Amino acid sequence: MIENPWLPIVAILLYGLFIVAGQAYFSTRDPWDWRNLMACWNLGLSVFSTIGFLRTAPALVHLATQYTFHENLCIDPESHFGSGVAGMWVQLFILSKFPELIDTFFIVIHKKPLILLHWYHHISVLLYCWHSYVFKAPAGIVFCVMNYAVHALMYFYYFLMAVKLKPKWLKPVWITVAQISQMVVGVAVTVAGWYMMLVVKPEACWLTADNNLAALVMYGSYLFLFLQFFLQRYFQPKKSKTAMNGNRAKKD
Repeated sequence: MIENPWLPIVAILLYGLFIVAGQAYFSTRDPWDWRNLMACWNLGLSVFSTIGFLRTAPALVHLATQYTFHENLCIDPESHFGSGVAGMWVQLFILSKFPELIDTFFIVIHKKPLILLHWYHHISVLLYCWHSYVFKAPAGIVFCVMNYAVHALMYFYYFLMAVKLKPKWLKPVWITVAQISQMVVGVAVTVAGWYMMLVVKPEACWLTADNNLAALVMYGSYLFLFLQFFLQRYFQPKKSKTAMNGNRAKKD
């Protein structure tokens, strides 16, 4: 991965090209109905994320209980969670950001709205994860476990939606709340990382300024966009059908 930094660059360029070409293609055509394949895809990602969480969470618990807060944010990650079962699933987590780009394929072929939060998240998280793995970010285990947990729930929810088996009590707002909580923790960890680097034994910290800055920008922008999405979707007044029909009648 150190010797091939071009791989994620090529991936996101092809990703952007597919979005532009795909939306142009379907602008004059009917959407495809690949709901069954999409359901299998979402279920597969949910199962993968669940296993990943179960294999990395114990390592995080061990580190949190056996080492100080400073050590967890500054110690060499390769010697703490970079090998063994946890190390393998951390690496699989990084590499999974490539196939996760396929999420957008289903949005494009079904002609669903492709919002900024979706494609920006896929591009930035791929680049950041690759950079963090190459430069051995100590807080990577925290971000990995959180993301595995949220994705396990999120993709299972999408699976239930695709097969039309979602129970009435399972509201999408809880998925958004989980995502926002992940971003809050991400911002808090990166801010704590800056404190460790600048104040508490900065010479003994494995964190790098560029990686931590990237994490702060990434999680900060995610937090803003998810909060914006949350407020617009769940608190913005919706126009009634009567009012919409009235406006159309006036235009006619």
